[in-house]
Amino acid sequence: MIIYPIPADSRAKLLSALRSIGADLRSMAYFEPKREIHPLFVPGADFRAAAFLKQELLARGGDAVVSRGVISCEAQKSDVLLLGTPGQLRSLAEKLGALDCWGLPVIRNALKRALAGMETDSWAMPLDGGRSLHLGRKSLIMGILNLTGDSFYAGSRISDASAENIVSSAKKMIEDGASILDLGAESTRPGSLPVPEEEETMRLIPAVKAVRKELPGAVISADTCKAAVAAEAVKAGADIINDISGLGFDPALPGTVADSGALLVLSHIRGTPKDMQINPHYENTVEEILNYFEARLSMAEKAGIKMEKIILDPGLGFGKRYEDNLRILKHLDAFRIFGRPLLVGHSRKSFIGKALGLEKPEDRLEGTLGLTALCAAGGVSLVRVHDVKENHRVLSILNAVSEVES
Repeated sequence: MIIYPIPADSRAKLLSALRSIGADLRSMAYFEPKREIHPLFVPGADFRAAAFLKQELLARGGDAVVSRGVISCEAQKSDVLLLGTPGQLRSLAEKLGALDCWGLPVIRNALKRALAGMETDSWAMPLDGGRSLHLGRKSLIMGILNLTGDSFYAGSRISDASAENIVSSAKKMIEDGASILDLGAESTRPGSLPVPEEEETMRLIPAVKAVRKELPGAVISADTCKAAVAAEAVKAGADIINDISGLGFDPALPGTVADSGALLVLSHIRGTPKDMQINPHYENTVEEILNYFEARLSMAEKAGIKMEKIILDPGLGFGKRYEDNLRILKHLDAFRIFGRPLLVGHSRKSFIGKALGLEKPEDRLEGTLGLTALCAAGGVSLVRVHDVKENHRVLSILNAVSEVES
């Protein structure tokens, strides 16, 4: 006899295994919480809370990693790594609800949010005209259409910005496999300066109108952080506002997005495009970005933007050091705690060049494709890329492997 592991690290894979074995599919509800262990990090807990968490998880068949100072009572605070199945962790959260000490209510609320967010794996996002954008853990492509002459990758620029040429480029992207078209009229490469509102409007709005007219079913994103431009873009037919500022550059943008009803890509950035790469610094890259998202999601909600309309983008290259970008990609699961779909924009960026020793963006296609595969394996909903056909082929072969019967 040979005993061997089979894929069961996702709901779909476990369900496939149950079908293969001939099990009663109603038993999925019992097996699904046991298929994996979640390692969840709790920063800076009271030492008594840390000891309690470890004790309670041990009693449920899980465990927790705490500082050695917790056992000796020499530490006042301790980070905690919870190790448990979803079922064990939900049971722990319920137990925490009965106690009001040592910061346990705060831990309970954060734990419940994290579990709920990580278990959310599909989103039906409403669009105008009865359309909807369906996102899940199978990666789709957002194709980049740059209406600027100074974007960092020359191959993405539409040099002849006539309506006919823009529509032709948009059609080709859709034929090549893009699910969303992202039109931008202001370069946000490191060191770039803002484009005047009138100039951005003049470049972007006719392009959005032309694409909407010729491709009425297309999902169109407008890459802007200016409220007035965003408002006009939605009127012209844009479905999504892709805001690299995370609602941080224009105070009027949150209300404008809320009133428009558009979807929002909420991104992380530190600084502005002009200065964001001048010595950015993080003590804990992932934790600081998560705290940022928590604050910006609260801001969006207070402005009237519905949570079901938000997509999160951790902002690779926007105020990040080389190692920060790699850490984000290594810890993509961390950004699931908010229960929102993720977008990753890695295409041909400089950190790929540094990792591979390639100075020119033109040479970074293979690195981009490798990271697209990484994102797809990690269940990222959207990848924003320049080279649609090549990236779509990567996703297609990964989907073929994933979908074959066991």
